Amino acid sequence: MDPKLFKLNIFVCVLVFQYTRVWIPDPEDVWRAAEIIKDYKEGEPILYLKLEDETPLEYRIGPKDNALPFLRNPDILVGENDLTALSYLHEPAVLHNLKVRFTESNHIYTYCGIVLVAINPYEQLQIYGEEVINAYSGQNMGDMDPHIFAVAEEAYKQMARDERNQSIIVSGESGAGKTVSAKYAMRFFATVGGSANDTNVEEKVLASSPIMEAIGNAKTTRNDNSSRFGKYIQIGFDRSYHIIGANMRTYLLEKSRVVFQAEDERNYHIFYQLCASASLPEFKDLALTSAEDFIFTSQGENIFIEGVNDAEDFEKTREAFTLLGVNDSNQSSIFRIIASILHLGNVEICSERDGDSCHILKNDPHLAHFCQLLGVELEQMEHWLCHRKLVTTSETYVKNMSRKQAANARDALAKHIYAHMFDWIVEYVNKSLHTSSKQHSFIGVLDIYGFETFEINSFEQFCINYANEKLQQQFNQHVFKLEQEEYMKEQIPWTLIDFYDNQPCIDVIEAKLGILDLLDEECKVPKGTDQNWCQKLFDRLSSSVHFQKPRMSNTSFIVIHFADKVEYQCDGFLEKNRDTVYEEQINILKASKFQLMADLFQDTNKDSSISTSSSSKSSRVNVRASKPTPKVPNKEHRKTVGHQFRSSLQLLMETLNATTPHYVRCIKPNDEKEAFSFESRRAVQQLRACGVLETIRISAAGYPSRWTYPDFFNRYRVLMKKSDMTIGDKKLVCRNLLETLVKDPDKFQFGKTKIFFRAGQVAYLEKLRADKFRSACIKIQKTVRGWLQRVRYQKIRKSAINLQRYGRGYMARRYAEQLRLTRAALIFQKQYRMVRERRDYLRVRQAVVTIQAFTRGTLTRRIFQEFLLHHKAMMIQKHVRGWLTRRKFRRARNAAITIQCAYRRMRAKRELKQLKIEARSAQHLKKLNTGMENKIVQLQRKMDDQTNDLKTQNEHLVVAKASLGSEVNKLQKELEMMRSRQGDGSQLTSLQDELEKLRAELQEAHTHMKKLEEKHSNEKMGLEQVRYQSLKGASQSVGRVQAELDEERQRYQNLLREFSRLEQRYDNLQEFQPGHKRNNSTQSSLESDSNYPSISTSELGDTDDAIQVVEEMGVEKAAMDIGVFMKLQKRVRELEQERKRLQVNLEKMEDQVNCKVESEDLAYNSLKRQELESENKKLKNDLNELRKAIADRASQNSSSNELQDGYNLLLGQLKAANEELEVRKEEVLILRTEIVSAAHQKEETTNQIETNNVPEWTNSKKPIDKEEAVRAYHGLCESKKLLEAQLQSQARKHEDELAAFNTQIELLKDDIEKKQEMLNHTMSLSPEAQVEYSVQQEITRLTNDNLDLKELVEKLEKNERKLKKQLRIYMKKVPDMEASSQPTKAKPQLTRQVTVQRREKDFEGMLEYYKEDEALLVKTLITDMKPNAVSATVPCLPAYILFMCIRHADYINDDQKVHSLLTSTINAIKKVLKKNNNDFEMTSFWLANTSRLLHCLKQYSGDEAFMTQNTAKQNEHCLKNFDLAEYRQVLSDLSIQIYQQLIKVAEHMMQPMIVSAMLESESIPSLAGVKPMGYRNRSSSMDGEGPGSYTLEALIRQLGQFHSVMGEHGLDPEIAGQVIRQLFYSINAVTLNNLLLRKDVCSWSTGMQLRYNISQMEEWLRGKNLHQSGAVVNIEPVIQAAQLLQVKKKTSQDAEAICSLCTSLTMQQIVKILNLYTPLNEFEERVTVSFIRNIQNRLQDRNDVPMLLVDTKHTFPVLFPYTPSALSLETLHIPANLSLDFLTRV
Repeated sequence: MDPKLFKLNIFVCVLVFQYTRVWIPDPEDVWRAAEIIKDYKEGEPILYLKLEDETPLEYRIGPKDNALPFLRNPDILVGENDLTALSYLHEPAVLHNLKVRFTESNHIYTYCGIVLVAINPYEQLQIYGEEVINAYSGQNMGDMDPHIFAVAEEAYKQMARDERNQSIIVSGESGAGKTVSAKYAMRFFATVGGSANDTNVEEKVLASSPIMEAIGNAKTTRNDNSSRFGKYIQIGFDRSYHIIGANMRTYLLEKSRVVFQAEDERNYHIFYQLCASASLPEFKDLALTSAEDFIFTSQGENIFIEGVNDAEDFEKTREAFTLLGVNDSNQSSIFRIIASILHLGNVEICSERDGDSCHILKNDPHLAHFCQLLGVELEQMEHWLCHRKLVTTSETYVKNMSRKQAANARDALAKHIYAHMFDWIVEYVNKSLHTSSKQHSFIGVLDIYGFETFEINSFEQFCINYANEKLQQQFNQHVFKLEQEEYMKEQIPWTLIDFYDNQPCIDVIEAKLGILDLLDEECKVPKGTDQNWCQKLFDRLSSSVHFQKPRMSNTSFIVIHFADKVEYQCDGFLEKNRDTVYEEQINILKASKFQLMADLFQDTNKDSSISTSSSSKSSRVNVRASKPTPKVPNKEHRKTVGHQFRSSLQLLMETLNATTPHYVRCIKPNDEKEAFSFESRRAVQQLRACGVLETIRISAAGYPSRWTYPDFFNRYRVLMKKSDMTIGDKKLVCRNLLETLVKDPDKFQFGKTKIFFRAGQVAYLEKLRADKFRSACIKIQKTVRGWLQRVRYQKIRKSAINLQRYGRGYMARRYAEQLRLTRAALIFQKQYRMVRERRDYLRVRQAVVTIQAFTRGTLTRRIFQEFLLHHKAMMIQKHVRGWLTRRKFRRARNAAITIQCAYRRMRAKRELKQLKIEARSAQHLKKLNTGMENKIVQLQRKMDDQTNDLKTQNEHLVVAKASLGSEVNKLQKELEMMRSRQGDGSQLTSLQDELEKLRAELQEAHTHMKKLEEKHSNEKMGLEQVRYQSLKGASQSVGRVQAELDEERQRYQNLLREFSRLEQRYDNLQEFQPGHKRNNSTQSSLESDSNYPSISTSELGDTDDAIQVVEEMGVEKAAMDIGVFMKLQKRVRELEQERKRLQVNLEKMEDQVNCKVESEDLAYNSLKRQELESENKKLKNDLNELRKAIADRASQNSSSNELQDGYNLLLGQLKAANEELEVRKEEVLILRTEIVSAAHQKEETTNQIETNNVPEWTNSKKPIDKEEAVRAYHGLCESKKLLEAQLQSQARKHEDELAAFNTQIELLKDDIEKKQEMLNHTMSLSPEAQVEYSVQQEITRLTNDNLDLKELVEKLEKNERKLKKQLRIYMKKVPDMEASSQPTKAKPQLTRQVTVQRREKDFEGMLEYYKEDEALLVKTLITDMKPNAVSATVPCLPAYILFMCIRHADYINDDQKVHSLLTSTINAIKKVLKKNNNDFEMTSFWLANTSRLLHCLKQYSGDEAFMTQNTAKQNEHCLKNFDLAEYRQVLSDLSIQIYQQLIKVAEHMMQPMIVSAMLESESIPSLAGVKPMGYRNRSSSMDGEGPGSYTLEALIRQLGQFHSVMGEHGLDPEIAGQVIRQLFYSINAVTLNNLLLRKDVCSWSTGMQLRYNISQMEEWLRGKNLHQSGAVVNIEPVIQAAQLLQVKKKTSQDAEAICSLCTSLTMQQIVKILNLYTPLNEFEERVTVSFIRNIQNRLQDRNDVPMLLVDTKHTFPVLFPYTPSALSLETLHIPANLSLDFLTRV
């Protein structure tokens, strides 16, 4: 590429000063760095330079010598992720940036605009794990470091958002890593878009790779695993963007490798794999030995590859075959064919004496093996390998072949067999990956060979380079298009950029009378030769600038490709293009005894070098039964290889042009395959060949540097004035600054959101910024040095004063010391004499005391020894007895535990089976997107209203235009009259001016009318976009709901396996629980799983069926089958009839409308009818076009392209008709709704109101169907009758109740009368008689009551014995029997309980309820409970109420009631949590209540271990009859499940906040600097999707909200602390993973921001008293990462400090951060490679897990500590708003 294309204008405008760094050409390293040592002025012939090794150099400059050298970028820009971020965009800058990233930082991926440059490291890197995929999933492309996963995520995201198919084009030369890059891209799609069902399509897609590598890859001199064919894999996705299938196309398999390999190369891997496994028993019949014994595998002289085990790879290949459904029989047939090819190559052909004929030795073992393996006749194959048949018009005769001809025919047969087997395997793989589900979209991965040039280039290299020419053309056009769209979006002036168009070179190859055309023509000539064809090329193409004739050769030609000149040798072009195989040999193979071999050659219409998978449908493989066709000689060999390749390449380009492409360019750094070794010369060749430098050139020709206004403001605020900083508009500030700094306005442009700079301007601004900082640093240094000198002087003066003071003090102290010594001598003498006397006395006294002490001690020690012996004996006896007792107890306890485990395991297995069946049902997706239709209808109405407004405005404009025209005419007439009357020129001029003004006004009116029309069209497009977004949002919401459902199922099933004891207990309890049991069913309703409301019209069904039939039948059959389109024609006719009927009804209704209807409504209705008529005409025209297309297809035998066009036209027409039918259906549904509502109003209002409703129907712009109205009226009548019947039944019921009450009143009256009579009779008696009579009456009453009670007790006892007997029978015989038939009488029990409750004087903390009220209790307390309903009461009130109900059931010894209530409670809690699985408040509420219920069951269980903190009253409330230990375990497991759901919900809510708050927000203002960024962050993935940035305050506020909610709900503080600990771990994992994958945040300022943010979070923990919860320990890795970004990184002492500091980080993480560390300005230094190596050497002794990213899914085990409640149950108050009146306090 011409270096002048990269010349920068900035060099001409700015003088080259001393110390400027430049790039100069170098013959070895391509480019070499230098520094200018003397200022240069324009016109000087010599530029004085100094190389990096201090060598001076005089660099000559002139038109005949060298151009001005390229400028080097500042060091701060070296190593950027995106090459377009470089200020100077040219070849040496690109090469140096790639080299620095690859060799120093070991980064193999770099962005270059829209291209991902991938350099092969020749080493296994740990950057492709599942944790890396999870880190890149959902991220924007510019947010993370360059990676193949980022490109794959971009394609996946654009497919989901834009509803457009995507393609990833991976190219590069052999050994650059294309296949590996494509494999990793497919692995990303398989992980992110895994299949939604159990088909494991993603595993099959990945399993196709080892198969294709075995049969299509081989070792070459450049690559040990080189793909010798091109492939395009389309991965299909459904509407939920899950993988449903895949399809593969292959291009130009290198068949010549089957029979010939160059030195140090190998054949295809499958041959060596099979030979390495020849010793297996199943391969004995293949008669294979070592690969060295076969000619086809030993020509390269080395059959092994270092580090590769062919036998193990063969096992992987067989496993892949099995996974894709290839049975053992077909596998055996494939291996037989491969072995037969090897034997065919060893068949020895001997020449006869005459030299024109040959023969095969008798009993040739390899020929016998070949025929035996393929099941063909030995004699026939032996004959036709040495002979050929010639057919003329009159006769047929057999001709002998020479030995060379026979060998060529043998090799051609081997190649042909292998090619057919290759195509068959590809077709079978496509069948295995095919799906019957409808494909919504796809992502294609193109693994295509790169540009190749060798010393000898033949037909294969020509086809490869031809394909790269086509791909390069598509790449250039796409890059140019993106650049133009960016400028237009930012509304900056667009100037045409001249980019290299290689269409002339493509025309030389594929145009009429081009290279391929002449090659096909020469192949048709009977005696055509390569030399004749080459001579025709010279004659025809010598005038083309892209074609040259070599000087020293007549058998080769030169084509000037976009990358380089390539000389092709003509020898073998015709033979390879013909790909001739003799028909006699093929016929023998067709008659093979083995079915697979015969099937390979049965289809005579199949091309030999194009895979059958190359169909126009990307996601389908249409397999049809073969039809007998008349035999045409050599028909399968008519199409040449060149013609086939050109057709398949054209189809590939059409597919790529219909998708959004993403480019990956693979670079081979060296030819020696050394790890992280970079050869500049090889890299430059590939950069030029793959189009990367062309991208740079296009970018540099415009405005390559792009800055957003906030980033520019933050970066260059130091260059602004203080007055500019006060302006609030940042755009205005940036504009003023640039106009001041850069005088040339062409060097920058202001867009809507960005500032665009010419090349070199950012470097100029960086220089100004560095100068500003440098001057500021000098001023700071001056001030600091002055301050230091002042401080030093003050210290010296203070020291002198101190010395003087201390000297004088010393002299005074010495004199005082002399006086003190004299006085001390006198005192000493006095004291010495006194001490001497006292010492003698004390010596005597001490001797006496010592004698007494020793005597008394001896006596005491004897007594103590006796007591000590007795005590030790007692201790030994105590410990021995205790040990024996404990050993006995442990044995008994272990035996009991073993029995319990065995029994619980048996029960768990039974319950697991039942719950697995129930877990497969999903019914909560029935009510999705219910309001979508109404929203779409409202949008449609709004569009109609705006259309009417536009039409009204157009009418006003027409009227205004007419009035202005008449006024103009009038003025013209007056002008003519004035001209005729007066000749004054001044008046004529004034009239002309007035005429011009009127014309200008008329033009303004026209302009205004156009603006209104444009405004209307824009609003219409906006509404359509809103409608589309709403539909898309609905589909995405359904996809999210489905994904959440799948995730919930998976989590639930994992929990079932983990807590098997829970299921076993539940199963055993369920056997005794009454109620209906659901049968196992795997069927599900399609309507319930549907994401959109269905329309039950037969017409729509027919249309959809027609589309489906066309897709399934294919283009050719559908084009000839007229019956397929009869349904569409019938539907159009029915639509016309329906429109006519609706129009007639509309006219009838208009006749009934009042005369006073305004004229505007009538005009609008007429316009609506006209619109309907125009739409009807449009449908008719579409139908006519469709019929015409069908007729054309039926009458012509068109090519595949024409069939494709017809098929596209067919689908377009069908889809348009289908959309039209949907719109009409929606209108009919709305009309029906309005008719029903109008009919309802008609029944309730007067005739006047009904008349007024008619215009409303008319204004609704929907036609009315009379039959529908009648139907609606009848329906209303029936509903009215039903309501009347219900009213009558209610009236009758009321009358019955009234009669009952009247009867009761009469009975009470009679009773009162009797009592009155008895009272009167008693009063008439004497006092003694009154007493006797009253006692007699009381005795009688008590006797009757006693008899009634005895009878009741007998009935209850009898009933109890009967129930116990039935229960024993059911437990023994029918455990699953329904218990609803058991006779229970609740009223007598309730009567007894009420009686007992009346006798109680105090509330015992129990609640009583009827058995039938259990469902209401559960519904009120659990299902319908809202946390805010009990927020003002005691925390965990539902748990207390439930426990009080359990207490009462225990009190009355009702085990069924306890079992039923606990089971219902647990199931209801699970349902509520499943329904509110994303509600943190609800999950926290039920976690608190579940744990509290568990604590209550423990506290009141009666177990002494749980009663230590109870009061005496609480101990009285303990359970009396039942041990609920098993239910405590169930509730404990449920609490763990709720806890994990709570963690999941909280992490989901915090996930989008963590990165923005911890790494991106500026908690410390003005600290973070902004580096120049490339335009990678203008990727479409960020358009319209930018999430709101979150600050640290928002994250802390969210954590505080979580903590406050848990506290309000009464959750135990220990559990809340564990929740916060887990959330802090998630914050640490997400933050650290993003830090390790983002180069832009690895800087000193980010470390400071991060450390400040962590300190704020630590302060929050201390404020909430959570610093002891372990949360700080979990964020220790992030703390150390922040410190690592801030510490010095230069000396070995720094390395030692880092190693001792970063104990929580692994070696990989430390090295990764150091490699990513990026200075934000020139005053910082980069981390040197030697320093990083020093760190690695010091950390070698660590036993770290080789882990780069932190596992974000790790969950700490939760512990629920026992916390008893101090609340007394008898003091609990139940609020009235809970509506628990049916509960009775006991």
